[in-house]
Amino acid sequence: MIGCGFYAQNHLHAWTELRPLGTELVAVCDLDPEKAKAAGDKFGATWYTDVDQMLDSTTIDLLDIATQMGSHQALAAKATERKIASILQKPLAPTLGESMAIVDLAQKQKVWLAVHENFRFGTGMRRVKETIGSGVIGAPNWARISFRTGYDVYAGQPYLAREKRFAILDSGIHVLDLARFFLGEVDRISCETQQRKVGIDGEDTATMLLRHTSGAVSVVESTYQAKREPDVFPETMLEIEGATGSIMLSQNQTMSVTSGGVTETHSVGTPLLSWTSHPWHVSQEAVLQANAHFLEAFRNGRDADTSGADNLNTFALVEAAYEAAETNRSVRPEHT
Repeated sequence: MIGCGFYAQNHLHAWTELRPLGTELVAVCDLDPEKAKAAGDKFGATWYTDVDQMLDSTTIDLLDIATQMGSHQALAAKATERKIASILQKPLAPTLGESMAIVDLAQKQKVWLAVHENFRFGTGMRRVKETIGSGVIGAPNWARISFRTGYDVYAGQPYLAREKRFAILDSGIHVLDLARFFLGEVDRISCETQQRKVGIDGEDTATMLLRHTSGAVSVVESTYQAKREPDVFPETMLEIEGATGSIMLSQNQTMSVTSGGVTETHSVGTPLLSWTSHPWHVSQEAVLQANAHFLEAFRNGRDADTSGADNLNTFALVEAAYEAAETNRSVRPEHT
């Protein structure tokens, strides 16, 4: 594991939780020796502050990189050069060009690469996907996907206040990926951004309108300045309509399915584990299930659902959203 900061703790706990499946956390690395030592001591791994030293002295099958995005290209290159499979925390890189360079290098070297885009792996999201796949609501043709919170994300990750490109690249990328996950690829996107919090450098609110290649339309929202009570952080609210019914995912992972004039409602809530805590447990459980998916895909020699190549289509939506906001027009994303 490279990166032992705030959110990386969830990755460390998740890999430990997967020990019964044969995982062994052998090494951790962070530029901050206190963070590296604390993680090594807590999770029983050798700790390092130098990436090259760790990679050269440790036998590693799978490398989890959970650092800030600016370091991803260089770290991914180190792994690729050594033929080590890797998982990169989202976003893949600061720009689409850098993201494409990371994926291109891995493909040329035939090295397995995945992106830790975890929202689609949460229990609620998987259940919604399964329900769509069952055909009970018909082909989905409209959706609203909302990540709206006033939670103080700056307390745990203060660097976010200084990001020039913030809401879309931090949380918006998650909900854009969900739009692809549920409704397929996107033909064009429009976007309005706002900076509603005083003293930050980037946008904290984005409202996006997507036209999918299937003809479906989705409204995708992301904000850290919501003024709602109760705050549903870190849950994503969904409303998906199809030809014959609808699905709603509301607070506390409550899912309602309407079909044939009948509505059935039940909870798909995520249980607390020994290392998870409310309200983060929804996100933490998604990390665990994402890691389990990566492990299974890697062992079986197949691409992860959120492979580097697949994730480029999500990142293309991010770039197109920023361009749409800047130019006041709809933009066609650069598909891979």
